[in-house]
Amino acid sequence: MKSLVTFVLALLLPLTALAGSADSTPCCGTISPAGQKLLQTLNASNVENLWLAHLHVNWETGEADRPGDTEYHEKSTHCSSYAAAMGERLGVYMLRPPAHSAKFLASAQAQWFQSPDGVAQGWHAVAQAQDAQRLANGGELVVVVYQSPNPEKPGHIAVIRPSLKSLALLQQEGPETTQAGKHNHLDWNVRDGFKGHPGAWPEGVRYFAHAVSVAAN
Repeated sequence: MKSLVTFVLALLLPLTALAGSADSTPCCGTISPAGQKLLQTLNASNVENLWLAHLHVNWETGEADRPGDTEYHEKSTHCSSYAAAMGERLGVYMLRPPAHSAKFLASAQAQWFQSPDGVAQGWHAVAQAQDAQRLANGGELVVVVYQSPNPEKPGHIAVIRPSLKSLALLQQEGPETTQAGKHNHLDWNVRDGFKGHPGAWPEGVRYFAHAVSVAAN
C-alpha cells in the first residue's frame, strides 16, 4: 500500500509543479526594450515626492508653485496632471492645461480619449485589462481612467506600468500602475489605486493606449 501511495505521489508532483509554474508565468509577455524605456521614464518622475496632494503644483514638473495658496485643500490631487506630464515626456499629447483646467481634468480626459480629437491624436480604446498590460509591456503609453458620474466630484487616472505579473494576480487586482493621487505610488495596481472611487473597479474603469515613437527621457 505504501509503495502504491509513493507511486501516485510521484505521478502527481510533476503536475503540481507545472501548475505552480503556470500560476507564476507572466500574463502579458515580456517587457520589451520600449517597455523598459517607459519604465525608466516613470521611475525617473519621482512621483512619490512630486505632484503631492493638498498643494498647487506645476502640472509638468509636479513641483509646488504657490506656497500658502488657500485654493487647494485636503481633497486636491494631481492624478491627471501627472498622467499628462508623462505623456509630454514621451511625446504623446493628452488633454491637459491650459486646454482644460486641472480641476476635474481626469473626467474630462476620460471623455476626450474617445472623442474625435482624442482619436485624431492617436488614442484608441483597449477593451481588456490583459491587453492593456501587454501593450504597456510593449512600450505603449496606456492609461486607465474613471469618469465620475457626478460632475462635482473628481474622476481618476493612472498610467499602466510594465510588469511581469501573473494572470492570476492580474485578475485579482488589475494591471500594474504608477499614479499620483491622495497617495502617490510608483508601483501599485488598478484595484487599490481606484478604491477611493466607488463604482470604478472593476467595471467602471476604461483603458486607452497610444503608440510611443520617441525615446523616453
